[in-house]
Amino acid sequence: MLKFYARFEISDQTGDPMTDRDMTLQHYSKITSLQKAAFSKFPDLRLFALANVASVDTRETLQKHFKNLSDKALRAIATYLNLVPPEGKEDETPWHRLDKDFLRELLISRHERRISQLEELNLMPLYPTEEIIWDENVVPTEIYSGENCLALPKLNLQFLTLHDYLLRNFNLFRLESTYEIRQDIEDAVYRLAPWNSEDGSVYFGGWARMAHPIKSFAVVEVAKPNIGEKAPSRVRADVTVTLSLRNEIKHEWENLRKHDVCFLVTVRPTQGIGTKYDYRKSMVDQAGIVYVRGCEVEGMLDASGRVIEDGPEPRPELEGDSRTFRLLLDPNQYRLDLDRASKGNEDVYETFNIVMRRKPKENNFKAVLETIRELMNTECVVPDWLHDIVLGYGDPGQAHYTRMPNEIATLDFNDTFLNMDHLRNSFPGYEIKVQTNDPRKLVRPFKLTFENVVRKQQVGDAAMDEDEPRKAIIVEPHVQPKRGPYLYNEPKKNNILFTPTQVEAIRSGMQPGLTLVVGPPGTGKTDVAVQIISNIYHNFPWQRTLVVTHSNQALNQLFEKVAELDVDERHLLRLGHGEEALQTDKDFSRYGRVNYVLAKRLELLELVSRLQRTLDAGSDAGATCELAHHFHVYHVRPRWRAFLENCQQQTNSIEIVSKEFPFHEFFDDAPKPLFLRKSHEEDMEIAKSCYRYIDHIFEELEEFRAFELLRSGLDRSKYLLVKEAKIIAMTCTHAALKRSELVQMGFKYDNILMEESAQILEIETFIPLLLQNPQDGRSRLKRWIMIGDHHQLPPVVKNMAFQKYCNMEQSLFTRMVRLGVPYVELDAQGRARPSICNLYRWRYRALGDLCHVTQLPEYRAANAGLRHDFQLVNVDDFNGVGETEPSPYFYQNLAEAEYVVAVFMYMRLIGWPAERISILTTYNGQKHLIRDVIDKRCADNPLIGRPHKVTTVDKYQGQQNDIALVSLVRTKAVGHVRDLRRLIVAASRARLGLYIFARANLFRNCYELQPTFNQLVERPLQLELVPGERYPAQRAAGVAVPPELLLSVRDMPHMARYVYDMYLHIVNDAPDARQESGWRAPGGREAARARGAGGHVPAHPGAAPDSDDESDAFTPTDILNEVDEPNAANS
Repeated sequence: MLKFYARFEISDQTGDPMTDRDMTLQHYSKITSLQKAAFSKFPDLRLFALANVASVDTRETLQKHFKNLSDKALRAIATYLNLVPPEGKEDETPWHRLDKDFLRELLISRHERRISQLEELNLMPLYPTEEIIWDENVVPTEIYSGENCLALPKLNLQFLTLHDYLLRNFNLFRLESTYEIRQDIEDAVYRLAPWNSEDGSVYFGGWARMAHPIKSFAVVEVAKPNIGEKAPSRVRADVTVTLSLRNEIKHEWENLRKHDVCFLVTVRPTQGIGTKYDYRKSMVDQAGIVYVRGCEVEGMLDASGRVIEDGPEPRPELEGDSRTFRLLLDPNQYRLDLDRASKGNEDVYETFNIVMRRKPKENNFKAVLETIRELMNTECVVPDWLHDIVLGYGDPGQAHYTRMPNEIATLDFNDTFLNMDHLRNSFPGYEIKVQTNDPRKLVRPFKLTFENVVRKQQVGDAAMDEDEPRKAIIVEPHVQPKRGPYLYNEPKKNNILFTPTQVEAIRSGMQPGLTLVVGPPGTGKTDVAVQIISNIYHNFPWQRTLVVTHSNQALNQLFEKVAELDVDERHLLRLGHGEEALQTDKDFSRYGRVNYVLAKRLELLELVSRLQRTLDAGSDAGATCELAHHFHVYHVRPRWRAFLENCQQQTNSIEIVSKEFPFHEFFDDAPKPLFLRKSHEEDMEIAKSCYRYIDHIFEELEEFRAFELLRSGLDRSKYLLVKEAKIIAMTCTHAALKRSELVQMGFKYDNILMEESAQILEIETFIPLLLQNPQDGRSRLKRWIMIGDHHQLPPVVKNMAFQKYCNMEQSLFTRMVRLGVPYVELDAQGRARPSICNLYRWRYRALGDLCHVTQLPEYRAANAGLRHDFQLVNVDDFNGVGETEPSPYFYQNLAEAEYVVAVFMYMRLIGWPAERISILTTYNGQKHLIRDVIDKRCADNPLIGRPHKVTTVDKYQGQQNDIALVSLVRTKAVGHVRDLRRLIVAASRARLGLYIFARANLFRNCYELQPTFNQLVERPLQLELVPGERYPAQRAAGVAVPPELLLSVRDMPHMARYVYDMYLHIVNDAPDARQESGWRAPGGREAARARGAGGHVPAHPGAAPDSDDESDAFTPTDILNEVDEPNAANS
């Protein structure tokens, strides 16, 4: 690593990055100066001095020329080149050495040709092999103490150049992916249980969902290298497997998509048939993993050996269980392997016996690495105002809108403010100037002019030196022209009362430059983002905005809110696979938008035909967009001009507008009367709005004209993306995967808004900046708005060494906050009761509450059946058992799982709706266990059912519910809840009630968590119920409950028994309903049997059967019934 950075491609004098050409010129300059010195001063090196550079600049040739020189000659050359001090001045530089070995190495290392870092990177295989996967020095195991140094790059605050930034991220992303691949391979091999049979072949004693034994493998094509390259341009292979598996798993294998990454593995087990595998020991030694090679799926072959293409046509049905897949191997790796085979080593490609696939969500590493490599091979143009901040240099506030040279003085805030009072309250400390005090005229939309910005633009830098800038705002209400006579022509308006800090965030987002918004839980981050998008859309209609988020769910939430505002839906586009989950009737995907445009075009052409019939002019105007354009120019416009002329001549007449208006018949279906005939001006405004409506029809048709010329759906969708859409939304993963495709298409945008930016990896935040080619060597990016919360969970990095030592979990958002980049912190939450918010309020600067969290009826009422609105419930061991670990890091706690489910059942029995309750936990193992307990106890019971969500705290970030039941699982050590950010997320998911189930003594003594747990332990550690209360509660929040009306739950069996008795009481009170609905006691054998064996079939390969798409690699814990079976049967 020292050698790498000592030779890094950066100027030692100026610190500027150096290109390959610069490095080559520098190398030639050094070696020619050495040749000149040799020619003039050292006749022994005459041969070296006259040789061409390419023949003498390798280490071997330099060694040959310098090895026979004496100490004196070597020192003379080094002195001549100013590498060591001359004789007599040694005392001035005591650091140097003068021995022969040092002087020779000094001359050789300074003058040898260096391999270009970029060239090295381009020759590197992207898939990890067995040499890297199990190398502890490169990919350390999960257990990292943090005490020793590792030979790994770090991501901290500053970087040398963009090349250095990308290279470090490339290496770390590659190694983190390698660590995940290692886990997947070990898990698959463990499940397949390969054994060495008596005849020496490999026998597989188990089976795996994600891996399968190979029947045959053959390389079928090796294409010639491209000019100037050494590796083949393409290597294809066919792999055949026999899929004698359950139908849904067979379907997953058959549905492997193009570009999905698989791994080919060679195992040579030494253990005989029947030997048990131990997952705690090395799988490499036990299973004899010899080779691992990555590959990309091109497609499955049909019966005639052709690749089955993805498309709308149904896939052909193949007979039997044998399936052959066409794979693309890594050409660089193939070349290296063949070079080794030519030297007498084994041919790797004749040995593979396992093929392994991975879950699609975790399998995009190759595409991301290719994107980073591509960025390093192209000229990265980051905007000038952002370049130094990204590298961590200069003034961190230089990109703030107040420091930008193009700050805008007058902005149309559109519908941001609800009324004039709202506007005045939004700018404390500003003098608000208005042209009129008439309240009828002071209605939104408002245009605001900031006088201090005007002053700055007039005076220049001198304005910065003035003691007190003029903090005054000139407010100018403006009437938006009516868009037509119909009710649906009225624009949709914002109805959120934004706080002053939210308004400052919106103002900052509308201005050019970098905007950081820190949004604590429940402070309306999404609403601010949506208003910024809407305001940019209306202020700069020619600009295009790219919206990027971490998850599909957040993107859909944002997109649904944008679609509800006054944004023309033809300008909205959602890229990626998550658009299926959009909760709207409309399809905002690429092809959905194409279909919308085509349908809209027909609808508009029908209106043109109707207009033509009413005017009785032209012919076939509604046939095509082109004919409609001619009709507009030659028939509609002349009539409108004639009407305006007639009206101008008789401005005194009220009747003239209605009498002369040429489109009466067309607007026959508009609300009557069309003209009120009260004043000439009012009627004239109505006539103009009608013409605007007509004009807008032709304007849209002009935009849709290209769709008549472009015939294929692909061309139309590309046109839509590149020309038509103004607000384009995608996830950061989609941006990384599709960058080259977007750049090739000529995709352009002016603004980027990123939601959840504190959850996005550094490199995945940076890539969206570069999804377009520069214009004249400059980036056209004008605004970058990042919204997130660095006090909540960071990006997911599974390997502890990469997470902590390499600081890979630090997002770019967090790094900028650490660098001191100015940010707006939203300071009023409207999600949780103030008492619940106090659990995490201390973590933020000045987090207050919006008034509705104390005024709305649901916040003023207590939680039905429960004494407290939040409580820490102590859970002791059950049958002497606390936490268990059926497989590594797969923690479970049966007592907590049963307790949480019992409380959920109790809440359902007293009337709480299931969709208002979420069960959260801090470990995947516990999530699966709770789901199992729910399945066995109550899932199919019509009286109880399932909660809204059972998931991990990490997966639930960004979501909320009325009640959160949280299980912290651990009883021996605090575990990863010690990360305060995880506790902040867990505590901030609930609106009305938070109930945490944990070993109280363990967590209350954890120093990091004390500010929250000190508040939790002030309340009783036994769950306190209020029996007899029904949902919704009539009791007010905070009202004391008499002790005789309370039930204090001793432990989990007590709660389970109480819920069971309560259930029986309810059922026995309604015997008819019980017989009709088929009630069953929760947890009884009948209930378990009734569930049946039917299961959910995942929609795509590798999807787990649950909503979170997580691993189901675990051994289920036996679930005990707390009720007697005879009683269960009697019920």
